[in-house]
Amino acid sequence: MIDDKQKTPQWDHMKQKDATEQQIVASRMQRNQSNKRKPQVKEETNAKPRMWVQIRLFPIWLRIIIVVAIFAAAAVFGAMFGYGYIGDGQPSDVLKMETWTHIIDILSGKES
Repeated sequence: MIDDKQKTPQWDHMKQKDATEQQIVASRMQRNQSNKRKPQVKEETNAKPRMWVQIRLFPIWLRIIIVVAIFAAAAVFGAMFGYGYIGDGQPSDVLKMETWTHIIDILSGKES
């Protein structure tokens, strides 16, 4: 008992698969042909590729000077805060040379 669907060629899976593949190949070939017919307009490009160059607003040597100045200012303000508010002296005394010679003498053992 062979089923009627198996007798008719439209239900043959192999033939359906081949027909579908043929349709796909034909549509791809048509697309390729239509793509080849289009005139290809090439953009004019320079012979040399463009190089990207970064232009710095501040040169490196200026950056280094600014960083050193910020560190020096932070050290001065830190010493003023520590000597004047945490310690028992005046904040402006940090900027006097006598204060630093006294501190160096204490550290080296000349004064106690």
